Amino acid sequence: MVRSVVGEETQLKPFEDRLSQSGIPSQVGLIVGKMSPSLDRGFVYDLIPTPPTESGRPACSLTEIFREDRKKGPPSKGGKPSQAEVASLSIDGDWVAEHARQVSRMLLGGVNVVGVYVWASENSFKSSNVILWQTVKGVAQAAPFHDNNLDERLLVHISYSPRRWTCRSCLLGSNNPSNSLRPCDFKLGKLLASLQNFKCQYNFEIRLPIFSEAFNASSWGAVLRNGVNAHAKELKHARALIDGDLVTEDQQCTSEGSHNVELFLPFLMHSPSEACSGGKEVVGVVVFSGSIYSSTYASPKEPVLQALSDLKGDIIATLESRLDIICDEAERDAGSGSDSVGEAGDILAERSMHQVRLREMRKSCSLCFPRRVLVPWLTGVFVCDYLQPSETLEDLKDRCKEIMSLEFPADATSIVEVETQSTCTVERAFWDVVTGTAATMVDNPTKDDMKPLIKGGKSRQSGEFNFNMIAVAILILSIMIGCGILVFGPLNL
Repeated sequence: MVRSVVGEETQLKPFEDRLSQSGIPSQVGLIVGKMSPSLDRGFVYDLIPTPPTESGRPACSLTEIFREDRKKGPPSKGGKPSQAEVASLSIDGDWVAEHARQVSRMLLGGVNVVGVYVWASENSFKSSNVILWQTVKGVAQAAPFHDNNLDERLLVHISYSPRRWTCRSCLLGSNNPSNSLRPCDFKLGKLLASLQNFKCQYNFEIRLPIFSEAFNASSWGAVLRNGVNAHAKELKHARALIDGDLVTEDQQCTSEGSHNVELFLPFLMHSPSEACSGGKEVVGVVVFSGSIYSSTYASPKEPVLQALSDLKGDIIATLESRLDIICDEAERDAGSGSDSVGEAGDILAERSMHQVRLREMRKSCSLCFPRRVLVPWLTGVFVCDYLQPSETLEDLKDRCKEIMSLEFPADATSIVEVETQSTCTVERAFWDVVTGTAATMVDNPTKDDMKPLIKGGKSRQSGEFNFNMIAVAILILSIMIGCGILVFGPLNL
């Protein structure tokens, strides 16, 4: 349980000053930081205000004002007891939760959406315990931690009447909101300067079977999501080298700065392959491969194993985020009637990606995932976004400004493109896998290989046509030679 919380003073004090100068009566937003069960502490790196809803209304407002008699204080001149006006908070919890989902997609490992902050008067805050607890719980469900073991989040209240900061720990498993908000110590300090960065270039290739209709009728999204979940279980057992040294139990990282990590999966441990041995009929294969950049931030007091756990969680999170982006775009394209994956996926234009059955696809095709791009956020700390092949850095800037409240300079030199190649999924018929047809097109795809992959069906048909024509010509020539021998007899040389 979190007993104390430390906030980054270089971020929170200016944030409070901006709120005070704005004159707004209330505001709600997200707490971005880290919860450390091993240290019983929480860390707040920054506060991100939730943007207005699609209708332009603020996510947090004050409800109707009611009057509350004050028990203390002298009576007014008219002899009546003085009264205070109290307004409770009205919060669009679904919108705040959606904001949390999008923000968590842009955070690197070791940094999470850890709760909710609210800017309001003391009386308004006290009269809104239930809705605040519900908002925090909705945020936790929309942006869960990768290990899902910590059933606790933070609620920070920035009061302007009187002016002060308070923090509460929210126990999400409780059925009584009043008893689930427990006070904890809150203080300001310097956190960002001491953070350590662990980064990894992770190469992977996952081969996922497509089963016959009798057993499974999965779609792109379902097959890939199952594959990522299975790979997450394998990744938990991976060993690691940090700066060339093998990681041991309870090891502390004393050196500062950035550290390079190499991950090694256990030999012959592949869950999807084991699933194929259950007597199911396999009619095709999805090859999910690529090279992704992963990164995590850790406190110097945390053990190295926690940093590695966060790094592995970041690998799975970035794969899931890219899959969500592809599926969301397929849903929009299906609704508008546009073709989202070109000639290779004609069937995808008619139905959602979630509904397309891979066994119905009769030719090889590929689907490129968006690539990860790093964006400077706080001092020495980055967030990320994902660029589709059709998007530009201007699209990235607009999203970061809307979701993370980030402002960019005129040039884009601060944005780091850490991935030169998108991850790619390739569907192949089972016979192609057995015979090795088009194998060179699938293994280690590059940018130049993407075009023939997308039009792989036509390219293969053209190659087969040329081969068949040559075979027919040889057959006809052999028949003509045989007939000539029968008519004229063998040649005497």
